[in-house]
Amino acid sequence: MKVTICIGSSCHLKGSRQVIERLQALVTENGVADSVELGGAFCMKNCVNGVSVSVDGQIHSVKPDTVDEFFDTEILAKVK
Repeated sequence: MKVTICIGSSCHLKGSRQVIERLQALVTENGVADSVELGGAFCMKNCVNGVSVSVDGQIHSVKPDTVDEFFDTEILAKVK
């Protein structure tokens, strides 16, 4: 599974660094590093909706305080 997090200026200001760090931790904690590839992109053309995260091509809006729920429903549930 390919997960891409926007690191453009708008998403950076909305917490993309925290989102990335938490996703990295969750991937490791849940032992799915072999199934989940994290990457970055400079702009996903979805600036008004917060930190943009693409999962296999589908864009989601994630905030630092919603990362865990997002991970459980959109990533972990699909790779387990």
